[in-house]
Amino acid sequence: MLWGICAARLGAAGYGQLETPVFEDTELFARGVGESTDIVQKEMFSFEDMGGRSLTLRPEGTAPVCRAFVEHGMHKRPQPVRLWYWGPFFRHEAPQAGRFRQFTQAGCEVLGSDDPAVDAEVIGVLADILDEAGARDVRLRLSSLGTADTRRDYSEQLKSFLRAREDDLAPDVRERIDANPLRAFDSSDPGTQAVMKEAPTLLDRLADDDAEHFAEVRALLDAAGIEYEIDPALVRGLDYYTRTVFEFTSDALGAQSGVGGGGRYDGLVEQMGGPPTPAIGWAAGVERILLAAGGEEPSASGACVFVAVPKEERRAAGFVLLRRLLRERRSAVMGEPGRSMKGLMKHADRVGARWTVIVEEEGFALKEMASGDQRNIASEDELVEALGPGSEPW
Repeated sequence: MLWGICAARLGAAGYGQLETPVFEDTELFARGVGESTDIVQKEMFSFEDMGGRSLTLRPEGTAPVCRAFVEHGMHKRPQPVRLWYWGPFFRHEAPQAGRFRQFTQAGCEVLGSDDPAVDAEVIGVLADILDEAGARDVRLRLSSLGTADTRRDYSEQLKSFLRAREDDLAPDVRERIDANPLRAFDSSDPGTQAVMKEAPTLLDRLADDDAEHFAEVRALLDAAGIEYEIDPALVRGLDYYTRTVFEFTSDALGAQSGVGGGGRYDGLVEQMGGPPTPAIGWAAGVERILLAAGGEEPSASGACVFVAVPKEERRAAGFVLLRRLLRERRSAVMGEPGRSMKGLMKHADRVGARWTVIVEEEGFALKEMASGDQRNIASEDELVEALGPGSEPW
């Protein structure tokens, strides 16, 4: 269960789960995400409610988390505040493999620290989740956008570069030179891509403290053995990013290769009316991760117990055992009582069971699925002891 992997990994790292509304004031995204972004200009599902207010189905998770951080006074808590979320998001895009108008995202945010170790921490947590989920051929791209002032100065240089080559740019890139020149790096137009290969890079223009921050993030990732590629063209699609930005991609996915990414957004909380609050986070597409893992939901850490009840009259004994296993935080499911043993064992294989417990007329039989070894056990207590410690998959 991918939700279980996220909950276990993020919970163990000190993140508390936060749920935000499925719809928010449209102004939250226009102000927080950026008027010039594709999300705000083209992709939001917005509507007017009965009170005449403009509302939008949430297209991303960071702006709502920052709003909640400000409204609920989380800046008064011990800093940093670590939060994670999971839920449906909405963007008006052309549906295709790995891209849907309603999709599920998991994400995390750390608010209240500008330490490079926090950057490395959130990257490492996502790397662990992708690894445990079985995502294939994953690569980490890494860059830095500097501070807002550095990015602003660079944007002016990039505008001049692009204006001198307007005839070679795609029409939509030409239209956004003034509003958002960095988006030219994301263009799929061959002419624009050829131009951008010669473009000045922001990494070469970082202020000393930004360059030092980025160097420390890389040093921490190196120390932890997390491999990455420096990509000066990585700019991300949202206006609020500063300093560290990153993206995990899967070569198994083709064109829609991104499975998760994020970055630092040190000015967003203040922009929403809160105190100056450095922050960083990421979002990962659940459907993309599943596709990168081969299209199937990963099993619950490979330690599932399947309860097989071939005799209907032993249904109660099977159910009591199931309840005990679940109370002890084990991953366990029960097959339909009264089915044939052949049908029950097929079901056990389909759910990825490590063990199958056969509830017999007296006692139990415990079968290890990988080896096929089976032994008889007299009591429920002995059975639970034989299964060993619970795996706590959620």
